[in-house]
Amino acid sequence: MKPLYPWFLWLGAFYGAWLTIVIVGNHWDAIAEHWGIALAMLLGSYAAGSTPMGGGTVGFPVLVLLFQEAPTLGRDFSFAVQSIGMTSASIFILCRRQPIEWPMLRWAMLGTLIGTPLGILFIAPLASPLFIKVLFAIVWCSFGVLHLYRLKELSQHEGLAPGAHRFDRRAGFIVGILAGSTVVPVTGVGIDMVLYAVLVLLCQADLKIAIPTSVIIMAFASLIGIATKSTLQTVQPGMFENWLAAAPVVALGAPLGAFVVNHIGRAPTLLVVSILCIGQFIWTVSDEWSRLGLAGMVVALFGVLLFNMLFEWMHRVGGRFDRRNNNSR
Repeated sequence: MKPLYPWFLWLGAFYGAWLTIVIVGNHWDAIAEHWGIALAMLLGSYAAGSTPMGGGTVGFPVLVLLFQEAPTLGRDFSFAVQSIGMTSASIFILCRRQPIEWPMLRWAMLGTLIGTPLGILFIAPLASPLFIKVLFAIVWCSFGVLHLYRLKELSQHEGLAPGAHRFDRRAGFIVGILAGSTVVPVTGVGIDMVLYAVLVLLCQADLKIAIPTSVIIMAFASLIGIATKSTLQTVQPGMFENWLAAAPVVALGAPLGAFVVNHIGRAPTLLVVSILCIGQFIWTVSDEWSRLGLAGMVVALFGVLLFNMLFEWMHRVGGRFDRRNNNSR
């Protein structure tokens, strides 16, 4: 238990601060009113700690599709709730000394530090609510499709491709800049999945390395995102109340996901979450059919196809790279 002391200290500090906020502000009614999002984040926080898909994977569609809230609220809530849940999972992962791809992660964090504030200030304001909603659906559906036909292969990777360190710094920085300035500011999530894709497809990385690394980068991006929103912009109305209800759940739920998945295996969890990702795409398209129409549906499907074509390209490049290194031994 001794290695987990920093995590227990973090939990004590968080729950003490959360309880103080609730008592001083008398927010009990707000928590009771938003019990639904707290219940949903039981699953969302588990996914955040055990997969490369952040807690917003569940939180965003629950708020936007089920509760019919604005997509901008779903984005801001994702930042806020992941800044607690995925930070908690990250501390837990570090305390347990799980393997991390540090060279790529450090440079991805630098790129995120630069790209995310710029994206929030200059790119996110240009995105319409419909665009936010559909982009989220496309990105997550793409990852769901990827895992449905590549999961068995990805689960068999061990370690890291021998020559991956030749480009891991550049790849990490590019991911941080590009994903940090585009998909993250618009949807509140995504950089974890992009970095994960680079690791498992291009670097042929073990899931035990790729997933913890992706959790840490999303925690970092969420902290940057909520700090930028809180200081330089205005967060969406309702975000604070939803955060109050969900935060105490995700502070424990995300680390629990990181712990449990080591005992039941990552493949079953990834399979279930992938099916949910595809399901939310179908739900989004159905919900917005009156505005999308057949043309919008075709564009959305093309977006999923385009992402998976990119994944296939990375997979082929990674496969050739790995074979060259094996042949040179």
